[in-house]
Amino acid sequence: MNLFNIVSDVIKPITGLIDKVHTSDEEKLELQKDIKKIEAELSFKLLDYQKELIQAQSKIITAEAQGESWLQRNWRPLVMLTLVGLVVSYFFGLAPEYLINNPDIVEELFSIVKIGLGGYVIGRSAEKGIREWKKIKE
Repeated sequence: MNLFNIVSDVIKPITGLIDKVHTSDEEKLELQKDIKKIEAELSFKLLDYQKELIQAQSKIITAEAQGESWLQRNWRPLVMLTLVGLVVSYFFGLAPEYLINNPDIVEELFSIVKIGLGGYVIGRSAEKGIREWKKIKE
C-alpha cells in the first residue's frame, strides 16, 4: 500500500466530518484549509522519511559494491541471477517440480526479482554517481 494513500485515508473522514458540521461556509472552508495544510505537512514529512530511507539503502549497497571481497561485491547479482533463472525456467516448463506445483512461490520470486532489480539499479546508479562526483571534486 502506498504510504501517501494512508495519509489521504486518514484525512478523508475528517474532511467528510467538516461537511456535516453546522457552521457557516466560511468556517467550513477555513477548517478544510487547515486540514489540507496538515495533510501537506504529513506528506512532506513522509517524503523526507522516504528520501532518508533510500539514501541509507543506497549507502549500504554502495559499500557492498565497493567492498574488498569478491563475494561481498557480487552476492546480490548472484542471488538475482539465481532467482531470475528459477522464474525463467518456470515459464519455459523446465522448473523443478516444487516450483511447478507451487505457482504462488513463483509469484513471490518474481516480486523479489522486481524489488531486487530496483535496488540494484539504484545502487549501481549511486555508485556511478559517486565515482563521477569524486572525479569532479578532484
